[in-house]
Amino acid sequence: MDFKDDELYRDITGLAHDTPAWVQHTAELWTEGGLLLFGALFVAAWWRARRGSTTAFAIAVLAPVATALAYVCSELLKSGFTEERPCRAVAGAVPSLAECPPTGDWSFPSNHATIAGAAAVTLALARRAIIWLTAPLALLMAFSRVFVGVHYPHDVAAGLLVGAVVSVVAVRLGTRPVTRLAQGMRASSAPFARWLTGPGPAAAHAAPYATHRR
Repeated sequence: MDFKDDELYRDITGLAHDTPAWVQHTAELWTEGGLLLFGALFVAAWWRARRGSTTAFAIAVLAPVATALAYVCSELLKSGFTEERPCRAVAGAVPSLAECPPTGDWSFPSNHATIAGAAAVTLALARRAIIWLTAPLALLMAFSRVFVGVHYPHDVAAGLLVGAVVSVVAVRLGTRPVTRLAQGMRASSAPFARWLTGPGPAAAHAAPYATHRR
């Protein structure tokens, strides 16, 4: 397949080679390390949602699940399109900064961009204000995959779109059943279940109320 963005790929990777060494190393680290940051944000969203409503907790729990589902969809698309990596296919391009993945590790769409797009959207569904952080991080991760030379621009654009769409659908479909499950766990007598789901918003108001009573 050819989306005719070979020239843009050459421009971006050429720019990458002209940047200082520290920029190149930072891009190589970020292209993988960004996944760890999104993972940390998932944990933070879950922890914060333990004192939120049951629906808010359900969305926070669904965020990494929906992101994983988007990744699976991306892998299925890769198997269908079997697009060769640009670091091997684009004539006249400079060598990629990152090691070019082996043949059979297809290019379209970008798994990293898919995960980034899904994570950015689901975290924003859990807490709307965080989109100002997650959206730039997702775009930066997507761009870094082209910058280090392992993806075409259309790979990362498609990945962001796939991640966003699949994750929104997954959260919409899963919120109601997970909310019911979380309600049951919060009412459970099992200490671990109650710790996992948190006390909910009632506990946040209980302490001030008790103080007022005293």
